[in-house]
Amino acid sequence: MKCLGFLICAALALGAEAKRPVDYVEPRVDTKNSRWLYFSSACRPFGMVSLSPDTSLANDWGAGYIYDTHEIRCFSHIHGWQIFGVPVLPVRELAKGPHLLEANKATFSHDDEVVRPGYHKAYLSDRGITAELTSTMRVGFHRYTNAQKLLVDLKGSLGKENQILTCAAAQTGPREIEGSFVMSPTVRRHKPFTGYFVMRLNADARMQAVDGTAASEIKDAAFVVAAATDTPLLVKVAVSYTGLGGVRKNLEAELPHWDFDRTVKESADEWDAWLSRIEVEGGTEQQRGKFYTDLWHALLGRRVMSDVDGRYADNTGDTTVVRQCRLGADGKPLYHHYNSDGLWGSHWSLQNLWGLAYPKVMSDFCNTFLDIYDNGGLIPRGPSGGNYTFVMVGDQACNFITSAYAQGIRTWDTQKAYEGLRKNAFLGGIRDRVGYESGPAPAGGGMRFYEERGYVPEHTEGKNWHRCGAALTLEYCFQDWCLAQFADALGKKEDAAFFLARSCGWTNLYNAATGFIHPREVDGAWIKDFAPVTNAFNARGFIEANSAIYTWFVPHGYPALATLMGGNETAMRRLNTQFERTRDMRFNANGKTHANVWIDYGNQPGSGAAYVFNHLGYPWLAQYWARQVKELTFGGFSPWSGYNDDEDQGQMGAVSAMLALGLFDIQGGSARVPRYELSAPVFDKITIHLDPAYYKGKAFIITVKNNAFENPYIQSATLNGKRLSTCWFNQSDLKNGGKLELVLGPKPNTKWGNGKTD
Repeated sequence: MKCLGFLICAALALGAEAKRPVDYVEPRVDTKNSRWLYFSSACRPFGMVSLSPDTSLANDWGAGYIYDTHEIRCFSHIHGWQIFGVPVLPVRELAKGPHLLEANKATFSHDDEVVRPGYHKAYLSDRGITAELTSTMRVGFHRYTNAQKLLVDLKGSLGKENQILTCAAAQTGPREIEGSFVMSPTVRRHKPFTGYFVMRLNADARMQAVDGTAASEIKDAAFVVAAATDTPLLVKVAVSYTGLGGVRKNLEAELPHWDFDRTVKESADEWDAWLSRIEVEGGTEQQRGKFYTDLWHALLGRRVMSDVDGRYADNTGDTTVVRQCRLGADGKPLYHHYNSDGLWGSHWSLQNLWGLAYPKVMSDFCNTFLDIYDNGGLIPRGPSGGNYTFVMVGDQACNFITSAYAQGIRTWDTQKAYEGLRKNAFLGGIRDRVGYESGPAPAGGGMRFYEERGYVPEHTEGKNWHRCGAALTLEYCFQDWCLAQFADALGKKEDAAFFLARSCGWTNLYNAATGFIHPREVDGAWIKDFAPVTNAFNARGFIEANSAIYTWFVPHGYPALATLMGGNETAMRRLNTQFERTRDMRFNANGKTHANVWIDYGNQPGSGAAYVFNHLGYPWLAQYWARQVKELTFGGFSPWSGYNDDEDQGQMGAVSAMLALGLFDIQGGSARVPRYELSAPVFDKITIHLDPAYYKGKAFIITVKNNAFENPYIQSATLNGKRLSTCWFNQSDLKNGGKLELVLGPKPNTKWGNGKTD
């Protein structure tokens, strides 16, 4: 009944009038399973400020806005990968205690809560205060009705791991307070990182210590801001990572006025402009809501780190250095510099979606990676706090950058990028740093084994986790294949041949006796007690998955894999059985363990599985299982469903969105000639508005006849008026603009789309 009530409230909130894409978004979808950087309501796309209520401050996992928790600990301004800060909470009389935010938590109810992209409203019932939040890219904007005191706990931390080392604040005028805070190193971000803020109010205020005494300066402690006003209290909080000068530039450039409602409208309009890049018609109200919520997720979690003038903090050296993004002829920065969790698995998620509708975002990330390469000597895979985090494994920037190039997104230094990616592909590159490890001589990535043998055994060198040889081998082989495509495109024929040959190393781990990718010991023997599926959190040799899932992780080698398995039909039957065995689990582990399922759409390594059928010659099975996954795994639209496992900054939102569109590229757009593979969209009409700065066409339109859940099979297709007989078409056909027409039916047409795709 809770789920039904939520859906009814969401439908009523949308109203009966014609809706814009932004009006369909429901930010609270799956927030029972939230994490710190998963949800930010009062936020612009990729906002540096990501203002929202925090109902839990346990740590960066399981913290932030958790739907089933009914107390708000604070409204904090930064929710990013390994970064946080500036928590604010309106209070009446301050409660004392060792953890002030916990002692002063406010009660609220979802019944009178309003949550939209760029806006959050909550009534704090225990103190009779209405809190409203909105923001620009770099400035949080608060409106409090019936409030005169704000607790600002700069020392407020996220559990034991994420601490504030030092902080300071000073009142610089009757209505202004400025300050800074230093985030402690974490197991992932190995250096301290400093943030800066300026708070301005619409009424005269006094800064006080928590004991009530007046104080013009506060160090390493919380403080209270007391303002005497009978009108709503308005508060602006701007942030920067370069210094107080950067904060003030951001504040003056983005929010010089005090019109709260105007900012709410401008935020909604900006979100709508981004979401409207893809317009959908038909489907159900819930399907449209879920689709635009998916897009919202894919444009949310990663954070802009550069100021309005393009300056950013480089923390790769011994001290933090403020650097400058490249400027255009008009003196404005050409791109944003980003903070980001890893891109592990983005070849089946963000690369597909961003390359389709948001090429400028892909370009900005490429430029960010090259800035960090200039500063620190390596292209990163998950930068945070101006430095490397060595999150996850491999060199996902390789997949990402080569995809951008192949898709025609080239507003960055291609030669420098190749140089950095080639460096990463050998000893001393980023591949040798796995599972957040650090130190002067990392070896956990096993690159010396990979270079010598063509595969990584189950070795014990290095520190930290993710030293899983079979998974590392498969990741490296696909990255080598991507790098071979890039080298070939740049005319580096010897390199292309070398990396192409090395990309076949995964065959060293295929065991004909077990029929799966089978990890090896350092002495070359197959590991004992092998099972394709286990009850462990991670199966030995594999990362957040198992052999049943990773055996299909060869996007560049499905014909070879099918041959090893005994032919296409045998491979098809095996994969089809895996899907059938996981249907009752909705094709995911439901957040319990990554290794106990045969198919897993709750995490990155398995999120391309349905489209493998296209490469085995059975496209109708790709169509069937893609529709099943879309409905059972990603069809939920409530706080208790929607993604089901590890959303990772919009990656699963992107997977869900592409399933809804019926477009996919299992090679992540990195082939010399990238292709879109087809399955049945869930909408009757899709209009993709193309970015004229990158693509020739104005729009690509997909129309679908006989669309229904029970009609997942493509019967026929035409592309720009010509019959399409393959289950794919070149990406250039889409990006030049045009029209794809699909006819669906309840039974598979085994004569359609069965051409070779490799």
